[in-house]
Amino acid sequence: MEALLSQWPAWAPVALVLLLAILLLVLARRSAVPAELAAAVNALRDQQAMLAGRLDQIGRDQQAQAMALSAQEAALADRLAAQERALSAAVDTLKERLDARLASAAQATLESLGKVGERLAVIDQAQRTIAALSEQVTGLQTLLGNKQARGAFAEAQLMALVRDVLAPSEYAEQHTLSNGTRVDCLLKLPDPPGPVGVDSKFPLEAFRRLRSAEAEADRKAAERQFAADVLKHVRDIAAKYILPGETADSALLFVPSEAVYATLHAEFPAVIEEAFRRRVWIVSPTTMMAILNTMRAVARDARMRREARTIQYHVERLAEDVRRLAERVEQLKRHFGQAQEDVRQIAISTEKIERQAERIAEVRLDDPPSPLPTP
Repeated sequence: MEALLSQWPAWAPVALVLLLAILLLVLARRSAVPAELAAAVNALRDQQAMLAGRLDQIGRDQQAQAMALSAQEAALADRLAAQERALSAAVDTLKERLDARLASAAQATLESLGKVGERLAVIDQAQRTIAALSEQVTGLQTLLGNKQARGAFAEAQLMALVRDVLAPSEYAEQHTLSNGTRVDCLLKLPDPPGPVGVDSKFPLEAFRRLRSAEAEADRKAAERQFAADVLKHVRDIAAKYILPGETADSALLFVPSEAVYATLHAEFPAVIEEAFRRRVWIVSPTTMMAILNTMRAVARDARMRREARTIQYHVERLAEDVRRLAERVEQLKRHFGQAQEDVRQIAISTEKIERQAERIAEVRLDDPPSPLPTP
């Protein structure tokens, strides 16, 4: 019942009261109303009053509920507005952070892509360099495979080192000795020690067989063959390049490979000792450069000694010229002294002539002659 009454509209109690008032007016006009009807009307009035009170209470409750609901709605609206503002601010902040992170990520990505591009360019350049080196290595292998071409390569490497260090007057290329032997390069050192011959030929085939040998027996055989070839070459150089009175008492064997040079000194000490005994010095490009610099210093010292002797000779000639100049100055001083004396005598004679002229001018013809002055 209360639920049903709570659903009535606000004007329902007023309409009910009007209906009851109309009913009472109608009943009052009728005089023959039964007593039961009056009792019923009274009861109805009581119920109406109670109902009106309840309806009034319900109205007040509904009004209070409406006010509370309005307050809750306002509070909820405020909370929703505050939450919306907070959410909007949070979304804006998040958007800014996200934009900043996206911009930073985009910049980092661009930088990474740039670095990747640079690295790809470096890799591409490295690949081209490797390809060029591969072609050069292939060409070098082809060159080293030909004995004649290999000899020309070693000689070219030797002469490149010599030209970088020495003056053209300090060496001779393909020089022929008195015994008919042609030297790859003759280093013109002053006596002592004298000119030094350099040979650039080397048994590289034996060294390649030594490095390619896998079996122990093959390696031993390759070592013996390599040592024998080097020793034969050392003996030939000692016999043909060392000529007493024409060249120095030693010669150089140029090895165009640091690996071969290191192998000789590390694994073949007997060959090195034999070369020392025969005064044939085995050199690599590095040691050859040091020897050439030393020879340049020796040649420079020799030139300085020659120039010092020349300077000494000219100083002696200059001293003689200075002595002659001093003698001639002394003679000139004597001549100047004699000329000064002659000038003084001339001045005295001039004074005497002037005095005689004055006396002559004072003579009068009508005066008696005066005695002549004694000279």
